[in-house]
Amino acid sequence: MDRFRYRFRSVWDLDAPPGSVLAVLARPADYPRWWPQVREVTLLGEDRGTVRVRSLLPYELNLGVRAVRSDLAAGVLEITMYGDLDGRARWTVTAHGRGSRAVYEQEVEVRRPLLRRLTGPARPLLRANHALMMRSGRRGLTAYLRTGHRI
Repeated sequence: MDRFRYRFRSVWDLDAPPGSVLAVLARPADYPRWWPQVREVTLLGEDRGTVRVRSLLPYELNLGVRAVRSDLAAGVLEITMYGDLDGRARWTVTAHGRGSRAVYEQEVEVRRPLLRRLTGPARPLLRANHALMMRSGRRGLTAYLRTGHRI
């Protein structure tokens, strides 16, 4: 395994129908309203933009993103990203019990020089930082769906 590559997978069980979850996930400009670590999203067109992310650790990631798949009928949203990280991320949303299961999968290579220097010794810390961000995102999305998108 390349020491600069990371694979992440998070599963969020949500008390909302898949269509409602997908409707929110398909609006990246709204992510900062419910996901505290997504600091800013700037749309640069229908299928591309920039994202600024910061979690617990004292660094910010700046990413360019491009939608490569938006298949709401199949419950799949996928992007490619470049900048501080290069790779892809995909949401897959399915019915689960009385609600939904949202699976987030991400495969990236660290490009930011500082993170490349730290990725060996700090790899467990970087993975924990990502897990913290994902837990916070699940909590934020749960609250956002519960309040009818009024956060």
